[in-house]
Amino acid sequence: MADKFRDKVVIVTGGSRGLGRAMSLGFAAEGAKVVVASRKADSCREVVSLIEADGGEALAHAAHMGKTEDLDALVEATYERFGRVDVLINNAGINVAFGPLADVSPEAFDKMVSVNLKGPWYLASRLAPRMGEEGGGCVVNVLSVAALSTPAYSGIYAATKAGLKALTEVMAQEWAEWNIRVNALAPGSYHSDLTDGAIEAIP
Repeated sequence: MADKFRDKVVIVTGGSRGLGRAMSLGFAAEGAKVVVASRKADSCREVVSLIEADGGEALAHAAHMGKTEDLDALVEATYERFGRVDVLINNAGINVAFGPLADVSPEAFDKMVSVNLKGPWYLASRLAPRMGEEGGGCVVNVLSVAALSTPAYSGIYAATKAGLKALTEVMAQEWAEWNIRVNALAPGSYHSDLTDGAIEAIP
């Protein structure tokens, strides 16, 4: 095990599958204490078992990004176990409204905004003051290339990710005085449940 993130505490949302799973395992391999968060507790525990089998330390915590009470509980569980947070990876996201804009239901729109935009804002904004009190930290918001170059049939998904890009820029400005660095990643397409499902839904 390496030590680039030795004793740092990292929360990874959507941390049990795809890119989030890879990041959870990668941080742990570099010595971080990782909080693996996603909707399904069993999936979180599976990743935690891999980390612990390799000599690492991790916490599995089920949380829905669209439910602020779940995010409050995630924060408190992390502080109860590890006493601090150094890095937040806002990776969780959904695309349940793939298709023409005229076919998107208000319910699907609200769900996308809740998980992809409100959730990352809420979790980061509740953590940031505490991170600042502890000397600072880092927030990484995972966007999508769709936030930069919007494709047809992904309008709502792209809009939420573009909104998260704007929030990232505001977070970086507002939290710099707390010594919190805020960045965004905008991955292109790669095999994952989210991407593969969207491709299958192409009309």
